[in-house]
Amino acid sequence: MSMRIALVYPKWNKIPEQTEFHLPPHGPVCVAAAIPEQYEVRFTDENVDSLDYDWTPDVVLLSMMLTCQLPRGKEIAAEYRRRGVPVVSGGIATMLHAEEIAEHVDSVFLGEVEDGRLAGVLADCRQGRLQAQYNYFHDFPPIESVGPARRDILNRSRYVYRGVKMVDLVHASRGCRFNCFPCATAYLGGRQFRPRPLDRVVEELAGIDNNRLFMVDNSLAQDKEWVLELFAAMKPLKKKWISHPILDDDEVLTAAAEAGCWYVYQAVFDTSEVIRNRVRRLKDHGIGVEAAVLLGPDNQDADYIKRLVDFLLEIDVDMAEFSILTPFPHTPVTAKFEQEGRILHRDWRRYTTAEVCFQPKQMTPDELQEMYAYAWRTFYREVPQPLRMARLFSEVVKKEMQDGTYIPHRQAAERRWQAGLDR
Repeated sequence: MSMRIALVYPKWNKIPEQTEFHLPPHGPVCVAAAIPEQYEVRFTDENVDSLDYDWTPDVVLLSMMLTCQLPRGKEIAAEYRRRGVPVVSGGIATMLHAEEIAEHVDSVFLGEVEDGRLAGVLADCRQGRLQAQYNYFHDFPPIESVGPARRDILNRSRYVYRGVKMVDLVHASRGCRFNCFPCATAYLGGRQFRPRPLDRVVEELAGIDNNRLFMVDNSLAQDKEWVLELFAAMKPLKKKWISHPILDDDEVLTAAAEAGCWYVYQAVFDTSEVIRNRVRRLKDHGIGVEAAVLLGPDNQDADYIKRLVDFLLEIDVDMAEFSILTPFPHTPVTAKFEQEGRILHRDWRRYTTAEVCFQPKQMTPDELQEMYAYAWRTFYREVPQPLRMARLFSEVVKKEMQDGTYIPHRQAAERRWQAGLDR
């Protein structure tokens, strides 16, 4: 017996300071890969497409990654349930808010979907015995069961910026052994680093019809031997990719550049020589740097943030993304703020990292909000964000032309974009 499945990724409020573009989401394509082939799947990413309630599925799979997706997710669930369609919710945000979302859906799925787990949920639904909860939290499936994501569900025409196709997302590992204070990854993954078999990773990378990728692993700084093996395996593919932080080691950075690393998101949390040298080493290896800057930790006041912005300009990072420290559930910083009574509200729509949701230690909430605006405004005053993006983009084109992977049919759109930014 076949089933009709609506896989839905709710929209959320974007950060107004960022240039708006949309990347194809990673969670839903991994979920789709775990759905048996005989089922009909219709995917809607509400950030780029409208949800068609007139198409009636047998079950809705609600995939939510971000806390700020929750309010919209609840609205979607309510409408489908009003129509008599059961709703199953999963994803990172569901795991962080399990008790709350359980009140608004028919079933919550906690954990990872591979190794037949999601197939079991769908079988239960088909047979009319859907459970209220499927709890695989920290009961991870064998990492070997993680196969290629199912990207055919994506509406490719929607993931384009100024005529240029956006990067595809892919991962070579799951989990993270670190426990950074603003991050919930340690809670979700139990501080376990779980690398995928390299042959499976290479198989997936080679099968993606896009030369430009985003390696969305939590960190490529967890195991030097593994990451060197990964980069060696990636090198022959000649893909161009971006990632979260890479191990700050000359051998690793050389291997990353040779494997096609285009630029990295590098956390910049102070004005130390350690950060200065880390950025310099990345750039010396031909790897661009987008600084990921968290504003509002207890050691910061307004003058500290001003010095931090000046430092970013001085060390010449290519881009900067400023985020306000946000007390997401199940993070070390949230536990501290709860104990101290410093959380201002739990309006999840405003938990976008663009609004102050807690009482800072050395500023008022309004002062921190103003310093957030100051950081974006000051960093991009001389060289606007679109032009900085174009400069990074031109570097990947050069790399592609050097190794013969540049696709000529892209030229018209890319030249129009560059011409518009150069005016």
